Amino acid sequence: MDCVRRLTGRPPIDHHRRQCGRRLRRCHPTATPTQATGTLPRTITVVGEGKVTIKPDVARTQIGVEVVKPTVQEASSEAQNVMQAVLDALKAAGVAGKDIQTSGYNIWVERRPPAEGKTQDEVLYHVTNQVQVVIRNLDSVAEVLDATIDAGANNIFGVTFGLDDTTKVKSEARAKAIADGRAKAEELATLNGVKLGQIAQVSEVIGSSGGYFLVSRRIWPSPAARAAGWPDQPG
Repeated sequence: MDCVRRLTGRPPIDHHRRQCGRRLRRCHPTATPTQATGTLPRTITVVGEGKVTIKPDVARTQIGVEVVKPTVQEASSEAQNVMQAVLDALKAAGVAGKDIQTSGYNIWVERRPPAEGKTQDEVLYHVTNQVQVVIRNLDSVAEVLDATIDAGANNIFGVTFGLDDTTKVKSEARAKAIADGRAKAEELATLNGVKLGQIAQVSEVIGSSGGYFLVSRRIWPSPAARAAGWPDQPG
């Protein structure tokens, strides 16, 4: 006996809905072949789909600070101060510390050709720091982003909407996919004048995605000297 189920996902309907789609392919043999006869199993293959449309309950975004200075010490110091101001703004806007996590920290050097009348390259140091932020109050997304920009953030990499916990909706979509596949297999069996046997194999492909919108802003902040030490958020 050989039978396969497959589950796949579909994209969300709009920016504020999320779908967990699943497809199920099922095979029901009507007879069990023997090794002596060498015949192939008689199967019916179908694709079942289970879809659940829901509203998101969280938004996620990447917020960053980039500073460019002639020395790495200057760039690092200013980046520390600006990022601390951004973290303070996030918390003041209602984002919990556990929902802020450092996602990247980089230092790199840029060399430019000598200016007219000079012989040495111009050297600039870039320091970047990024945090991943979970916003649980969807009505405050714009306010949170504005607060970080006012605090000195100059890189915001998109906002995605989704669920904090997808366990329940995945189970619901899976159950619908199985029921849909069973109904299709039974209909095909009746039309062909045969009876269904046991399911021989099940496979699953899960797809889900949330709506999103892109925010792309680069605003150079003025120096902010408020923090000592590099602000890091492990989440």
